[in-house]
Amino acid sequence: MTGHHHERPTPARLSPGDVLRVGAAGLRARPTRVILSALGIAIGIATMIAVIGISASSREQLLRQLDRLGTNLLTVAPGRTMFGEDAKLPVGALAMVQRIRPVRTAAATGGVEATVRRNNHIPDTVTGGIAVQAASTELLATLEGTVVKGAWLNAATARLPAVVLGSVAADSLGLARTGVQVWMGGRWFTVIGILGPMPLAPEIERSALVGFPAAEELLGFDGYPTTIYERSSDAAVESVRDALPRTVNPRNPEEVTVSRPSDALAAKAAATGAFTNLLLGLGAVALLVGGVGVANTMVISVLERRREIGLRRSLGATRGQVRVQFLAESLLLSALGGLVGAVLGALATTAYALSRDWPPVVPPWALGGAVAATLVIGTAAGLYPAMRAARLSPTVALATT
Repeated sequence: MTGHHHERPTPARLSPGDVLRVGAAGLRARPTRVILSALGIAIGIATMIAVIGISASSREQLLRQLDRLGTNLLTVAPGRTMFGEDAKLPVGALAMVQRIRPVRTAAATGGVEATVRRNNHIPDTVTGGIAVQAASTELLATLEGTVVKGAWLNAATARLPAVVLGSVAADSLGLARTGVQVWMGGRWFTVIGILGPMPLAPEIERSALVGFPAAEELLGFDGYPTTIYERSSDAAVESVRDALPRTVNPRNPEEVTVSRPSDALAAKAAATGAFTNLLLGLGAVALLVGGVGVANTMVISVLERRREIGLRRSLGATRGQVRVQFLAESLLLSALGGLVGAVLGALATTAYALSRDWPPVVPPWALGGAVAATLVIGTAAGLYPAMRAARLSPTVALATT
């Protein structure tokens, strides 16, 4: 007789389906604790996805706005003289800019020493932050602005006591319709138009605009433009940018500053990423706390189920199988939290983005990262309890009540 009936039988391998079933059974036995543990991970994942998603949505909105507004608008303003005084743009600056070949359209505004008020009883110190500016008739077309009510200045109304209000100016004066009169520079002006928002020229939103001839005749304006707006084709922006100072002020080009309003929007789009990192740190802390919660649940679970582990071991379950069972429980617990978190994060992003009229964006890499993070945390949290469960000897485990 050979002694091969003494060989130990090889333990049956658990299929992935069996592992899932065994792991899920362990979790079903303690639903409240499972839900609370999973919730910790869900909050961490939801925070991280919402932070990334809202930041990505905001950036997408800014980039779309940039595409819509165009990056080909340049503004020219006076800088400083050699002696540190405020420089002035020459009176004929606008005509000179319009002569640059690639320039499609150009317009000018000039600051006027006057205030605008609803009536002549309001003290002139109460300006409401509204600037009075002379505007050339090409301004609306150059800024690609819209008139919400009434009409824009034309060659005739530019000579009359007529005023067009920027969107913010109209709000602060409490005006929603045209045909009303406002008190400016010691006389009445009729509101003939109200403009829509102008993201690339917020200073126009806060202005009361009158024609150059009317400003000179009725408000004592000196005729010097303070800002020139210019649009050219995208390809020509850089060459026009270089040519503007010399064209506007050939004698002292260094006294002219040229800026590109879309740069501010582009910088804002870049800056949304910086703030995200701080909030992501907070999300990571929440996730870590969730992981500790899962580890805690698993350790307690091993302690409570010593009899069950002993029984399984005495019925032939190997240490490896016990280890796999508890690791599977931990992973399922984390995955449950991760899944709920991912859904909550995506929902929060979508709700927030839609409330702000942004395109909702949840980057796929954020969801992939969330899945990876939960699996890492599930493995890390389950490893020690699983080893501990596997080390229990069947006799000791069954002996403990």
